[in-house]
Amino acid sequence: MRTNTLSLDAIKKYVEDNINSFHKARLDSLRQLRLKQILKRKNPYLFKAKHVIAAPDLVKLLLDAHLSSQEETMFGEFLEGIAIYVCQLAYGGKKSSHPSTDLEFERDGVFYVVSIKSGPNWGNADQIKKMRENFKQVIKEIQKSRPQIQIVAVNGCCYGQDAHPNKGDYFKYCGQEFWELISGRDELYTQIIEPLGHRAKEKNEEFMEEYAKIITNFTVEFTKEFCRKGKIDWVKLVEFNSGRKR
Repeated sequence: MRTNTLSLDAIKKYVEDNINSFHKARLDSLRQLRLKQILKRKNPYLFKAKHVIAAPDLVKLLLDAHLSSQEETMFGEFLEGIAIYVCQLAYGGKKSSHPSTDLEFERDGVFYVVSIKSGPNWGNADQIKKMRENFKQVIKEIQKSRPQIQIVAVNGCCYGQDAHPNKGDYFKYCGQEFWELISGRDELYTQIIEPLGHRAKEKNEEFMEEYAKIITNFTVEFTKEFCRKGKIDWVKLVEFNSGRKR
């Protein structure tokens, strides 16, 4: 049986060595943005219904909404990397060889296949159905070479809670329960929060400088393209966003 060799110092070093990749991706994504790209993706009716009347306010709301969803995705990928590394140290876990799942490891005689998500509210009914089908297929493939092993499918969520983890054909472990499962440590979910702040102030200042430039440039561009006599031209904006392609 494998000995749990998890080291908090090793986890801290991993996070500090790799957190820059998240900050770099975040900054690169911001620099690559184009105003019309965002305008095509966001709902103009929503902002009209919220009585947004000033171009700078609309630009900031659009940009913030876009960045929020992007950052959630990017940081979710970073947390997935931490989870796999933690499990590797603790139980010899590894990135799944099956593209539909993320992590495989064995603990206390049970083989776990894990689909990692950032938080608990990640998918609709069709996406959850697809995950269930993927689990069944992966388990079937593993059983061909290891027919005697007990296999458990897990939807692991890096944060959040679920009061009813047993979903019948898989388990949904969130937050503390997920990190304990892959590490064997009940308090790891709080212990990893501190190293995530490594150089955060410095990196955020760099990001905010670029953010301010983008807001200014986008506001100028938006005013030229979608304002008339100092007011937002909602008809022109909706036509750009939703008009029939010609």
